[in-house]
Amino acid sequence: MSNKNKVMIIAEVGVNHDGNLDKALRLIDEVKKTGADLIKFQTFKTENLVSKKANLAPYQRAKTKFNKQFDMLKKLELSKAEQKKIFNYCKKKKIDFISSPFDIESLNFLTSLNLKYIKIPSGEITNYPLLKAIGKMNKNIIMSTGMSNISEISTAMQILIKYGTKKNKINILHCTSSYPTPKYEVNLNCLKTLEKKFKINVGYSDHTIGDEVSIAAVALGAKIIEKHFTINKNSKGPDHDTSLNFKEFSNMVEKIRNVEISFGSKIKKLTKSEKKNLKFVRKSIYAKNNIKKGEIFNEENLVTKRPDLGISSIYWNKIIGKRAIKNFTKDEIIKI
Repeated sequence: MSNKNKVMIIAEVGVNHDGNLDKALRLIDEVKKTGADLIKFQTFKTENLVSKKANLAPYQRAKTKFNKQFDMLKKLELSKAEQKKIFNYCKKKKIDFISSPFDIESLNFLTSLNLKYIKIPSGEITNYPLLKAIGKMNKNIIMSTGMSNISEISTAMQILIKYGTKKNKINILHCTSSYPTPKYEVNLNCLKTLEKKFKINVGYSDHTIGDEVSIAAVALGAKIIEKHFTINKNSKGPDHDTSLNFKEFSNMVEKIRNVEISFGSKIKKLTKSEKKNLKFVRKSIYAKNNIKKGEIFNEENLVTKRPDLGISSIYWNKIIGKRAIKNFTKDEIIKI
């Protein structure tokens, strides 16, 4: 598989830096060693993102000490100066930085960094003003589709295209916004539905425990895999326990690359490694017992056995009824 067709693997750090710059830089070091293609953060100004009265989502309530979304997010917010340092550190480490903007101010900041991709998070797929602003930038887009249906995805795409983004610059990720996602709610068959409907690159943003669903998504044709990454799965925070640690993420990357290699050709043919086994596992026609010259070959005096060094057993019916041209001993290869 060429690099052009290589699955893009995104390590979603999100807010697993816990609002700490040093931890964010360490996460970059760790992600780089896994072989991921991109590292993704979240960019937001809490005052622009959430009301001070907004309650925590149920999964957040179980994993943090806060009572309101505002307080939790304010603790996790990174300043623009800190994010610029993160961006520059990613450049130094030669791994692409991307981030999800949750408000227009954050979008404008990310645009100033001239990123390869703008990531639209699932929660913003119905945010008309943000989609309009992103559309005007005509950037490469990766859009997660958790909590949405086909109609909502179609509307979001129409907005992006209406305001200037070319359709071929949009990539969509199937996603189930539940943390962790139960396996029975993954619905990987939606990958094919989205691909058929929109005729663009489709990937998968994985919030399940483990890596097997991501591997299966690649086997089903996902061109992008996004998976949360953390240094410590036991840390307090909304996403740590549903993330992969360094060893787990590295293993997932290796498995995905192996699956890619296994795709190979669409042509069913004898492979190079099979050729050396062919004669040892296929069969030729042999004498089942001693056969005298002139005797008629039949079902009782012939047998098929390995190795295939004579007449292939596929020609059995053509040999039956012919006469032996010489004496054959038991287990001798038949010749005509």
